[in-house]
Amino acid sequence: MKDWNSTTSHDPFLALRFASYRNLAIARLILLTVFQMQTVTVGWDLYERTRDPLVLGGVGLVQILPIMAVTFLAGHFADQANRKQIILVCGGLMAVCSLGLMLVSLRHGAIWMVYGCLFLMGLARGFHKPATDALLWRYIPDAAYINAATWNSAVFQVAAVMGPALGGLLIAWLHGAVPVYAIATIATLIYLLLIGQLPNRQTNSTSEPLSLRSLSAGFQFLSQHPVVLAAMTLDLFAVLLGGAVTLLPIYAKDILHVGAAELGWMRAAPAIGALLMGAVLVNLPPIQPAGKTLLGAVVGFGVVTILGAVVGFGVVTIIFGYSRSLWLSLLMLVLTGALDNISVVIRHTLAQLWTPDHLRGRASAINSVFISMSNELGGFESGLVAAWFGATASVVSGGIGTILVVAIVAIAYPEIRTLRELKRPPQINDSTLSKT
Repeated sequence: MKDWNSTTSHDPFLALRFASYRNLAIARLILLTVFQMQTVTVGWDLYERTRDPLVLGGVGLVQILPIMAVTFLAGHFADQANRKQIILVCGGLMAVCSLGLMLVSLRHGAIWMVYGCLFLMGLARGFHKPATDALLWRYIPDAAYINAATWNSAVFQVAAVMGPALGGLLIAWLHGAVPVYAIATIATLIYLLLIGQLPNRQTNSTSEPLSLRSLSAGFQFLSQHPVVLAAMTLDLFAVLLGGAVTLLPIYAKDILHVGAAELGWMRAAPAIGALLMGAVLVNLPPIQPAGKTLLGAVVGFGVVTILGAVVGFGVVTIIFGYSRSLWLSLLMLVLTGALDNISVVIRHTLAQLWTPDHLRGRASAINSVFISMSNELGGFESGLVAAWFGATASVVSGGIGTILVVAIVAIAYPEIRTLRELKRPPQINDSTLSKT
């Protein structure tokens, strides 16, 4: 048998050569596309019925609250129970919620019923993500982790581009939200079928009873491994402070003086950049030195040479903030997505390589909280600063803040500056997996 952990030549499709990982990646693409498609459909449906912006504001809130409420509990169960079964149960609940949205829309039910379906969907997603993130890596060896992280990011970005566009087109073609909800239900059932075909992979689960110590085990692990914590912290504050996407409607209408079509391209630009960078990363050898590359991807110290002399996330955000040219703004948004993808790949690879399997669910849960906080609070922070000082000041100060945070992280966590390779530390020794 070929030793997959000692692969010497770079294979851009290494992770996809493992059948179980490939099937799981296809399943995730379907589910993420359905989620994005359904998000657009819910927003269109509710606004068509109510014409109330506050109702739209409640859509995100009613989904994020249950996710944050159950995150640590979900992490515990992901490390204790059968992860595949958790995914199937959560996916089944998502399918029921999609069916519920279809029935509510068909009968013009009360808004609270829509919110109820979305709340249950958020609850399912809260348990689903830690289990999926932890199970994913059991189907590939260490040598494929970096490649798999790149493909994972590509799957997310493809869904981020394809899902909203598909949702809008289906609403127009099928003349309403009801058929789109029906398609979402069927697609989710297909997702469940693909998950059900995955082999049962034994995990190094924990039998530790539910307790405060068990719930906090993820935090304890991160405190003992500052490299992983530093990577998560960088992502949290980079997105939290560099949330230019939230203010794109203001930039389109009041600063760049363009219309809805241009706004659509601006919203898609970061995902396009991430996809382009993903295409580059899968064809390149592992990133070294990994620590400085991560720092450079977020700031722009000139140590990143992929796609030429890549400008850092914070610097690009500042340039976008001052831009009054549509084409320059689009270019900067593309670069933010490209640079963000570098840090995503490194962060996810580090988290999985450095985390023992019996803690992956809880570590993934903490990462989920970081992501939720950065996205939701980042949008709020950007809007609040923009309301007080203007959109340009909000974006530029966010870029400067990102650079300052990276400087602080580099000083506070010297381990990340010296990190050269993305590989499993010797003290963490999960069993080698065979090709499936």
